[in-house]
Amino acid sequence: MDLSTILSFLGVSMLLTIAPGPDNLFVVMQSVSYGKKAGLATAFGLCSGITVHTTAAALGISAILYHSNVAFQMIKYIGAFYLLYMAWQSLREARKPPKAEKVKKQSLPALYRRGIFMNVLNPKVSLFFLAFLPQFVTPDAGSPVSQMIVLGLLFMAQTIVIFSFIALFSGSFGRSLLEKPEVARAINYAKASIFSIIGVRLALMSK
Repeated sequence: MDLSTILSFLGVSMLLTIAPGPDNLFVVMQSVSYGKKAGLATAFGLCSGITVHTTAAALGISAILYHSNVAFQMIKYIGAFYLLYMAWQSLREARKPPKAEKVKKQSLPALYRRGIFMNVLNPKVSLFFLAFLPQFVTPDAGSPVSQMIVLGLLFMAQTIVIFSFIALFSGSFGRSLLEKPEVARAINYAKASIFSIIGVRLALMSK
């Protein structure tokens, strides 16, 4: 693949990744609530989900998802339900009595899986990759499928770097805040609100 094409792709990808969105907010809230390592585990989970969308786009599965309204709706509502479930969990944490206010630690594998679910259960991400990756495929550079897989891996690599910085910064900032019970309660309410908003938006979105 041409170097200028790769650099252009990375430039656009970085701008898209840095722009505020559900995944960024998800990493921030997990980092603030559970610490840097938790944020990194969540970030790596989200980025692992990119491999699923890349493969789907390269093999044409995303096209099937786009043309099948039943499949699109099913995945969309599963993802929305999962986000609303996490909002409910955050509300439960916020309503605990002061003695139990300390944030409950989450296992890193569980947070990693949560990141994967958050990413994979959003059908709009698959449609984004289906529309985005082919724009940087060069007809004379070999197999389009191979090129899309390479581009997907590059997108995942830059996302890991940016999300890791977000997780480290948010984790450092959040740990000092969580020492105060009233702040921890407010953060849990904020998490519940963010998860609810993202879940409802996902449930209401169209192709």
